[in-house]
This record gives sequence, C-alpha cells and structure tokens, in this order.
Amino acid sequence: MLSVIALCILVATLIIGVPVPFAFLASTTFLMFFADYDPSFLLPFGFSRMSNSVLLAIPLFIIAGGLINRGHIGDKLVDFVDLFVGRLKGGIGVVTVISCAVFGSITGSAAATLSGIGAIMFPKLKKAGYPQGHSAALIANASVLGLLIPPSAIMILYAWIGNQSVLAAFLATVVPGIILAVLLCAVNVILVRNNKNLVLEDPIDLKTFQKLFIKRSAKAMPALVMPFLILGGIYGGVVTPTEAAALGVLYAIPVGFWVYRGLTIRSFLQAILDAAVTTGVIMVMLYTVMILSRLYIMEDLPGTIMAFLTSVSDNPILILLMINVFMIIIGMLMDDASAVLLATPILLPLAVELGVSPIQFAAIVGVNLGMGNITPPTAPLLYLGGQLGGAKINQMMKPTLCMIAFAWLPTLLIVTYVPQVSLWLPNLVLGIGG
Repeated sequence: MLSVIALCILVATLIIGVPVPFAFLASTTFLMFFADYDPSFLLPFGFSRMSNSVLLAIPLFIIAGGLINRGHIGDKLVDFVDLFVGRLKGGIGVVTVISCAVFGSITGSAAATLSGIGAIMFPKLKKAGYPQGHSAALIANASVLGLLIPPSAIMILYAWIGNQSVLAAFLATVVPGIILAVLLCAVNVILVRNNKNLVLEDPIDLKTFQKLFIKRSAKAMPALVMPFLILGGIYGGVVTPTEAAALGVLYAIPVGFWVYRGLTIRSFLQAILDAAVTTGVIMVMLYTVMILSRLYIMEDLPGTIMAFLTSVSDNPILILLMINVFMIIIGMLMDDASAVLLATPILLPLAVELGVSPIQFAAIVGVNLGMGNITPPTAPLLYLGGQLGGAKINQMMKPTLCMIAFAWLPTLLIVTYVPQVSLWLPNLVLGIGG
C-alpha cells in the first residue's frame, strides 16, 4: 500500500510542476521514512549502481548531439534528401520526416532533432505553402524518431536499468522506427493531397539531377559518415557503445569546425556547458531513481500493479494494452529520460511475467514514451514544436491526432503484438531473440 501511495506522490508532484528530480526524491523520502528503511543501506546501493562505464555514453552522446546541432550539419542532410522527393506533392513533408530520422540517428535526442531540423525546415515548409499547424505537428512527431533510430540515449538507460545488452536495445527499435517513419510520410501526403496552396519546385532533367546528386552527396557525406561510423563500430564489435560515443564527439569536432564551419569556440564551449547541465540533471535523477526503484521492488510494487491488472482482466492482450496506456501517460507527464527511468523498473518485471522478451519491451517502451511526448494535453515536444514554428496548439491538433491514429497507434500495436518486428534484427545480428 505504501508503494502505491509513493507512486501517487510521484505522479501528483509531476502534475503540479515540481522538477522531475525533486519529484523522484519526494517519493523516495516518503518510502524511506514511512516504510522504515535504513538510509545507510540504500544510499550506498545508489552509488554502486552508478559506477557503470555504460553511463559515460550518455554525456558523450549529449555532447556529440550539441556539437552536431550547432555545427549546421543538418542543412546538408536536408538538401541531400530533398533532391529525391522534394519535388513531389507532399514531398517536402517527406523530406522533413526522413531528415529527422537521419539527424536523430546522429544526435540520439528528440529535442535536439526538433530544434535542429525545425530551424531548417520551418522556413522551407512555409515557403512551400504548408499550414503552420501542420508543419509544427509534422516536425514534432517526426523528431521522436531520434528516440528510436539508434544510437538512442533512452535505450542506453533502459539497457542499464533492465540489465540488458545496449546493442540489443538499439537493434530492437530500428524496424519500429522505420515503420513509424514510413507511416508518418504516408499520413503527411494524404493530409496535404487536396491542398491547392502548395508550391512545388520545378522538375529537373536527369543530367541536372546527376550534377546535383554529386554536389549534394559530397557535401552531405561527412555528416552521413557519422552514423555509419558509430553504429558500424558498435555492431561490428569494434567498439563499445561508450567508446562509440567518444568517437562521435571526436568526429563531430573537426567536422563542425573545419568541414561545415558551423562551430566556433563560443558555440563549442556553450555546447559543452549545456551538456554538463543536462548530464548533471540526469545523474541526479539516476541516483534517486536507483534508490526509488529498489524501494519499489522491496515493496513489491510490480506485484501490486500486476494483481490490480489481473483483477480487471486475466487476458494478456488486455493487460499489455493497459501497460501501454500507463506508459503513454508517463510519457505525457515527463521528459523521455525521466519516463524511461520510471517505467523500466516498474513495468519490465510485469512484461517478463506476461512472456514478453525484455528486448521486445525495449521497443514497446520507446514507441510508448515517444507517443506520450506528442499526445495532448501535456505533450512536451508538441508544445516545443509549436513554439519553434510559431503555431498555436489548436492549429496543430487535427494533424497531430491524425498522425497518432494512423502512424503511432498502428506502430505501437504492431510492436506490442508482433514480437518479431523488434526481435528479428537482434536475432539476426546477435543471435538472441529474448
């Protein structure tokens, strides 16, 4: 019972706007004092869980994402993708989605993808005649691909908390990310098919296309090399995820300074400072969550939740559906890193008890929390997209709801109830299916 009250305290403090680390701390403090646990046992446990080299990958990927975002690398990626589909009706929206997927695979962050690609694509979409609300909704939805296309910071956190392979968690979200990207492109094209205000670029002949392809691919190549360098190194067994993150930082510095010339000493130092602040917040949350998750387990909160769910229905399909709804709500209330820190220790044991592979559950967590970030009424990424694109939230509602109904929900249902969608690639590369 105390664990349920602690969970309610956590949710209530988040709703009223208490900063996430302090919300976790409030729930932890309640359980420590009222359940009479010895702090001298719990505090060292938190420190012991933090002494893991895998966690070094998080600040390193944050730094790499900041350098890439400030290095104007996204411009060249957008120009390259635009060459292939930019002249079709709805094509500039497809360019937006694909650019978010590629940029997300470099930064590993939805917020960085939203700000980086948004700054480039909002003027292009406006020039092409897209309604502001549609543009903001599209970029906000597509930016979440940064959470699914590896490397992903939340998958590192999931693997660490759930004692799973980071590489397997990365691989589990690749196919769901591709499915989501395709569906978002399709929904965008359908929504704008009857829009007579769209301005299409003039078609080009084959010779001009070949010239542009050579020119733009040469400019985009340094940016495109980065995901292949990082992921190829990880998947090939050459480097660990932590070493790959360090490699990404080392690669982003010369590319940002001397290839694309978007980085300056000032912007470089600002990226380091921003990464330090973000890392500090995450590490405080990690320490608190490690203690809180230990308390939840000792109080058998997963068992309490499972007992409640089975009292409603003993059908595994319905129980998984209720778990998904719970995760969407978590994603609506907090940022992606905080959400995965809360959802994993509570819900992973439930999923395993239902026969769901921990690797498949990584993909379920990624899609759920991503959808929570753009689901009204809270929708943190949706509001950020509206601010960046100068669109009111009521203008974004219709396209957002269409994308949730016809892109997000189908992807979530497929990932939840068709295990091979997320397990095929880990099984192929690593020889594991669970």
